[in-house]
Amino acid sequence: MAMRSPTEMALAARSASRGLQALSSADRAAVMHRVADALVANEAEILSENLLDIAESEKNNVDSALLNRLKLKDGKIAQLAQGVRSLADMEEPIGRCLRHTQVAEGLVLKQVTSPLGVLLIIFESRPDALPQICSLAIRSGNGLLLKGGKEAMRSNIILHRIITEALAPAVDPGLIGLVTSREGIDDLLKLNHVIDLVIPRGSNQLVEYIQANTRIPVMGHADGVCHVYIDEKCDMEKAVKIAVDSKVDYPAACNALETLLVHNSLQNDGRLDRILTALKDAGVELFGGVNSAEALGLPPCVNPKHEYGIPACTVELVDTLEAAIDHVHKYGSSHTECIVTEDQDTAEKWLSGVDSACVLHNASTRFADGFRFGLGAEVGISTGRIHARGPVGVDGLLTTRWIMRGNGHTVEKDTAVTYLHQSLPLESTAEEAKKAKDKTSRTCKIDKGGLKCAIQ
Repeated sequence: MAMRSPTEMALAARSASRGLQALSSADRAAVMHRVADALVANEAEILSENLLDIAESEKNNVDSALLNRLKLKDGKIAQLAQGVRSLADMEEPIGRCLRHTQVAEGLVLKQVTSPLGVLLIIFESRPDALPQICSLAIRSGNGLLLKGGKEAMRSNIILHRIITEALAPAVDPGLIGLVTSREGIDDLLKLNHVIDLVIPRGSNQLVEYIQANTRIPVMGHADGVCHVYIDEKCDMEKAVKIAVDSKVDYPAACNALETLLVHNSLQNDGRLDRILTALKDAGVELFGGVNSAEALGLPPCVNPKHEYGIPACTVELVDTLEAAIDHVHKYGSSHTECIVTEDQDTAEKWLSGVDSACVLHNASTRFADGFRFGLGAEVGISTGRIHARGPVGVDGLLTTRWIMRGNGHTVEKDTAVTYLHQSLPLESTAEEAKKAKDKTSRTCKIDKGGLKCAIQ
């Protein structure tokens, strides 16, 4: 069988997604449990292919941060399977009623959740992203086109094969297409007639290039410059633990600490030394901020917006909470910001005043993750303000549509209808809708004298 072109794969994914949506919620959940079981059953083969990718990347001197993302660590397959099962067992996301209105007598309108369509996910390294993305697409009823980096080619191919084989026979394996041909990203970005959303996961350069070179809507983030602010009224035990965990738990992650903001009082009374020593002991290289390098005796940072992606971070001193918030807004990327303080008023000012996708109090920035938030998995983190923001789970891959049921109703320039526009219970039955006309409502009707409304 000839290899499909990306356009053919996208069309096949759309067709398969419609078949997926036609399944019952229980049947879709059963498909996802088969996917989880298949991942666990084939763990040895997956890890074997991943080791080959790692060896090839090391031979080609791949960047250390990229290499770290490529590795599937111990327990990762079990964690991925757990995420898939969690998604399978969640409340049915498709067709959920958001608005239920009796427009007129016998005319009922519902706004319900609906899949976006066909998603294009372009990702570098990170083979663990593939099962997460696939499971989110299945649960949300979307078709999927994947383009992974060449450094993870073997890992992606085996994961794609295992997952798509688990879909059959209930779901057409064409639901998820993996582009392994020589088509470049530019060719895929031209498919705005068959792809509804592109989500890039990778370097700043990749994300910015995609945003600038496609007519397809793009959801994601280019930078992950995350901050932890240590307030003067912090608990030092918490401050040390959170600063170290935010940086060391996974230095290459987009939610890792990149700039540590510290209230000046901690330098004056010696508390700052304890935090910096803990970071150094954990293997973190420290750089001084624009206003603090000389005072702290640290080499200056590259720039205040720098995302290290390795065990390194910038340390900057600030005089006030307001100065810390201003620094975040000026140099941050609207991703994830944490404050460490025991003062509740200060914490609330931070939580309400910082304009980022994820804002935390006394918790590591590493919690800003779809799995840890209880979303089951995430397709990525969005720092935009349209449609979805923060970790993007199933809800972020849904849109809405309107379903209207009538009985021969016509408009006739609004002379043939008496508008009720009465809100109904979201899970209202058809019989309850019929009875709604007997309840108090606002009715509007247009006649020769104009629009007339009355309370009945």
